[in-house]
Amino acid sequence: MASKAVPVDSTAQAGRARRWPTVLAWGLWALTLLALPVVNWLDQRLRQADLSELAILEPAAFPLAAAALTAATVGAVLASRRPHHPVGWLLLAIGLSQQFSNLATDYVHYGVMVRPDGLPAASYLTGFYNSGTIVMVACIGFVMLLTPTGSLPSPRWRWWARVVIAATVVLVLSAALTPHPLEPEDPTFQSPLAAPPALSDLLALAGIVGVVTLLVGLLVAAGSLVVRFRRARGLERQQLRWLALAAALSAVALLVAVASAVLGAPLGVVLVAAGISVALLPLATGAAILRYRLYDLDRIISRTLAYGLLTVLLGLGYGAVVLGLSRLLPQDSSLVVAAATLAVAAAFQPARRRIQQLVDRRFNRRRYDAAQTITAFSAHLRDQVDLDGLTGELLAVVDQTMQPTRASLWLRPQAAATATDATAAHHDSAGNERDSVARPAPAGRSLSGAPPKE
Repeated sequence: MASKAVPVDSTAQAGRARRWPTVLAWGLWALTLLALPVVNWLDQRLRQADLSELAILEPAAFPLAAAALTAATVGAVLASRRPHHPVGWLLLAIGLSQQFSNLATDYVHYGVMVRPDGLPAASYLTGFYNSGTIVMVACIGFVMLLTPTGSLPSPRWRWWARVVIAATVVLVLSAALTPHPLEPEDPTFQSPLAAPPALSDLLALAGIVGVVTLLVGLLVAAGSLVVRFRRARGLERQQLRWLALAAALSAVALLVAVASAVLGAPLGVVLVAAGISVALLPLATGAAILRYRLYDLDRIISRTLAYGLLTVLLGLGYGAVVLGLSRLLPQDSSLVVAAATLAVAAAFQPARRRIQQLVDRRFNRRRYDAAQTITAFSAHLRDQVDLDGLTGELLAVVDQTMQPTRASLWLRPQAAATATDATAAHHDSAGNERDSVARPAPAGRSLSGAPPKE
């Protein structure tokens, strides 16, 4: 009896094909997190051996760890939702390479300096424990080169991408073949993978060329974003605005971290500011590629500025009221705090509206103009009785405020209307009840708005 061929369900195959990238992405993310307890365990062993200066998990390493974990998380989300977009996988590689660098560094130090020959292959990894940092820097450059479209800015950039890849490979190999990779921690250690002495000068030169190329690659990649932004239009330009905002906020946070360190602020303030600085760019990259609230960016900026200014002004006002009343009332009087709190609460809403209007006028002009147009149309609507004129004005307002590619207004057909005009009670914007007359229009009547905008 001949066996029947079982048909392959294409839908099930497609589901499995979509599921594998998700499983792989979150599996790599889990590996990034699982490396943390192993690094912590090795750190404890190094501290017990009086080598605490070689421990990785120190407060100074907090910004880099925050950036790596943020990059891995954003990369997992991107890779699971957009598996064909390379930036998600590159962000995952950034997180993994940083954790591999930490793990390999502790493993090598513990296996060579604390327990010689006690950990398998520790001596062979001595030349590779810096490879994670090298790969991480290269991936950061490619993230900037490929964001937000997933492709290079133009085909002419391919030669530069090949140069960066070649420099990364050369730098990893030169570090792996170095005779004394543990300098200055243990200058007597000889790597089993060391190249012949005749090649030492060539390896040193290759390493210098690789480092310079990678650092120049970061600057070139940052410049590629500027080139993209100047050429971009429409959706791509909106995506790049997310990155521009994140870069500006990162610069501000970095300045805060540097200023806090110079002024002797607590270490926690410095580390938090530095962590925010390095973690913002992966978040902005993910938001730009996933197109998260692209067209709300002006509103986000204006609201952030408005509430920031409001907080500063209300704080200054509260302090001024407290200082002023403390001169008139006893210092321990509870009326000072109560009066200052009531004054700030009373001024909150008027100050918020006024500051929001000022900020919108400067940073969110489109929303401000739209609000002014709607306000003027609402005031004119109370006195308009001509249905044809009202229709034209309504479409003009929609075109000015929403800027659609096409606008149409359909009125109720004649057959659906009642024989007589129906009088309906409604409320205007002030809450007063008014009467309006609904007048039917001929069936199928459509009024189109302005021609499409570019």
